[in-house]
Amino acid sequence: MIKTTAPLIAAALLAGCANQASETPRQLVARGEYLVTRVAGCNDCHTPMTPKGPDMRRSLQGAELLVAPRIDMPWMPRAPQIAGRPANFSHEQFVHFLQTGIRPDGSNPAPPMPPYRLNEADARAVAAYVESLPRAQE
Repeated sequence: MIKTTAPLIAAALLAGCANQASETPRQLVARGEYLVTRVAGCNDCHTPMTPKGPDMRRSLQGAELLVAPRIDMPWMPRAPQIAGRPANFSHEQFVHFLQTGIRPDGSNPAPPMPPYRLNEADARAVAAYVESLPRAQE
């Protein structure tokens, strides 16, 4: 059975690579927006909340977290601004972070940031979308 499915898996992987190569910058940003807003849930922490949910006019501008652990543990009380790109990250460092969960300085972020392990195509799409957003004045 493995011998018969291996060519199908290889074909699917190649098709995914071909699709990624044929994406326009606009399509890459749109796929990144889908991943950020509908899959990864980045707005749940990195966007200020209103009584009706995330304030998408200030998408990914950083926000105080509305939840905290009930036990003593490492925890970030505020999600940083990532719109435009996280501070002190190059484009490639941001893509690497999305694939490995490792910051440019070698550290890992504190909870509640999940340890994302995106594939390269998805990491590049997320980076393209996040980098397309304007940074708030700090």
